[in-house]
Amino acid sequence: MNEAKTLLFLEDDKDLQTLVGAFLREKGYRVEAARTAAEARTLLSKMPVDAAIVDGLLPGVTGADFIRELRKTLPDLPVLFASAFWKDLKSHEMLTRQLKVARIIHKPYRPEELFLWVNQLFAKKLPPPPTGPRALADVDPLRDELAASLVALNAEYGARLKDKVEGLQTLLGEAREGNRESLEQASIITHKLHGTAGSYGFSEVSLAAGRLEDALRAGGDGARLDWGMVDVAFRELAATASVPVMPVHKELPPAVLPTEGVLLVVDEDAELLAEAERLGRSHVVRVLCARTADEALALARKQWVDGVVIHMHLGGEMGGVQAAHLLRSAEGLGSLPLVFTGAKGGLEERVVAAHAGASMFLPRPFTGPDFVAAAERLVAARRPERARVLVVDDDPEAISALVHALASEQVEVVGLGDAHRLMESLAEHRPDLLLLDVQMPGPSGFDLCRILRSTPTWQDLPVLLITAHLGLEFRLAAFQAGADDYISKPVLREELRARVQARLERARLSKERVERDALTGLLTRKPFIEGMRARLSEARRQHRSLALCFLDVDHFKQVNDRYGHLAGDRVLARLGRLLGSRFRREDVRGRWGGEELVVGLLGETAASAKAILSRTMAEVAQMTFDGDGGESFHVTLSVGIAEAPVDGGSLEDLLRAADVRLHRAKSNGRNRIEV
Repeated sequence: MNEAKTLLFLEDDKDLQTLVGAFLREKGYRVEAARTAAEARTLLSKMPVDAAIVDGLLPGVTGADFIRELRKTLPDLPVLFASAFWKDLKSHEMLTRQLKVARIIHKPYRPEELFLWVNQLFAKKLPPPPTGPRALADVDPLRDELAASLVALNAEYGARLKDKVEGLQTLLGEAREGNRESLEQASIITHKLHGTAGSYGFSEVSLAAGRLEDALRAGGDGARLDWGMVDVAFRELAATASVPVMPVHKELPPAVLPTEGVLLVVDEDAELLAEAERLGRSHVVRVLCARTADEALALARKQWVDGVVIHMHLGGEMGGVQAAHLLRSAEGLGSLPLVFTGAKGGLEERVVAAHAGASMFLPRPFTGPDFVAAAERLVAARRPERARVLVVDDDPEAISALVHALASEQVEVVGLGDAHRLMESLAEHRPDLLLLDVQMPGPSGFDLCRILRSTPTWQDLPVLLITAHLGLEFRLAAFQAGADDYISKPVLREELRARVQARLERARLSKERVERDALTGLLTRKPFIEGMRARLSEARRQHRSLALCFLDVDHFKQVNDRYGHLAGDRVLARLGRLLGSRFRREDVRGRWGGEELVVGLLGETAASAKAILSRTMAEVAQMTFDGDGGESFHVTLSVGIAEAPVDGGSLEDLLRAADVRLHRAKSNGRNRIEV
């Protein structure tokens, strides 16, 4: 049947045309490729086609407009519409009902997926699934000539990724200088990477390109482009593509994370720097040395740095603090982890260090164990956290196979052989995704899934069921039990990885949207409370104090009334950035509501927290804000502080005490701290 069918493949990405065209031709279809609407019109004037595959974004015209034109002469031609953007229900209705599109295929897609939908255009039933056992292993390409040719195409595409990313980097650099044509070309290349890389098997590259594409699209014509967001997205793209390229902008660290930790030690003492280098070599940590703040900034701009160990009094009294602010104010280094060193380490120095964002304070001269502890803490803080998958199966061999298939630098896999211990294991490991075997002694996968969906803590945990049965009754039971997806046994490694990665990425994005306040970038109330409960438990175990601080913008209603609500938003956004760049990684920062912000400081007393927040208040008082009419104004803060365990052992006690003191600060004239 397939030999007689001719397909028009309208896609401007040459790489995708090559891959998909080769696959469909091998399957017996005749594929006529076009890269522009004009080429497609010419082709259609010369020969009949049996179906068309149309990309959603073409040079000079949208895919929807081309299909609308096509319907005037070929009203019944079967059409598949491929796009990374047309995913909402309204667009789906317009494409399927008005333009009579047979199916919308979301990019990136695999050639095998497209083949199924093309087959469906010409047959009432999909091709039967392959028979025989399938092992949990990669398919051997030597067994299949088509597979071998696709592997070769994938390898060729992967070899060209470096050139693609380097070219994209050059275009972004030119666009940053105001070249609109370069910005347009960068957007086109990013769009193609998003749509095509996944089809060639580079799913992480595709996802990263999609995030870069979103960042570029958010800027419209470039005038409102958030270059910080673009740079972060580009570095992620380059890292996933394993491309050792220079930064997008000369002030940014490189995209690719070195395998070993990289520490920048900033100190005027040559002997201390030499000792730091020696300790680094002994513990597989690369140490970069700088003697001034300018040298440190130059090094941090040239290459990736996991963290900075800096002398508190570099070049003078508290000179290291100014150096730390200089480093963290550079683009791309706002969250750079810090450790301060000093000869005394008294309360005043430790307060200043905490406010500047230091996670530790090392006495001088520091010992080997102290340096190693600091290095491990800094590297862990800077590196992306691994996703964790929990596998529940009564067959140890099945667990071993799944762990082997999924475990990587990005994914940690934990196995559990006893389903009765699921809730205990969830509390212990806090997984990001759960793989459940359906048939187990005791509670089945369905039973466990229902239990999770009735437990508030785990209602949103992604759950994939693994089963040997894929009949209609099973599929209905799986979704009715609350499963997100299912996969059949025996499992293909590639399919398993693809499904797990897709669910993990979706869960990550959903969590980020839910937990972060869009205006300030700080935690919203619920995740802040969860974070504070964890810190409070940690403080109890370690017999440490914990300070909870409420911060409120004085006369905020007057700011909105006099200078405009957008000006009020700018105040909160800037305060959010300030709190995000100050304090330590283990400190918790959130937006409680309205103009009220909240900070939890682990290991601090009310007195030390007051000293820390005094510095924050001084910084805020010196800030100049712009009103909607162009006028300038300043704001101040009022702060209320509570301390555990002095003011109570529960979070509710601390919140109540801090709130009372915040109101006292406002009643006593504002721009003050009450403890």
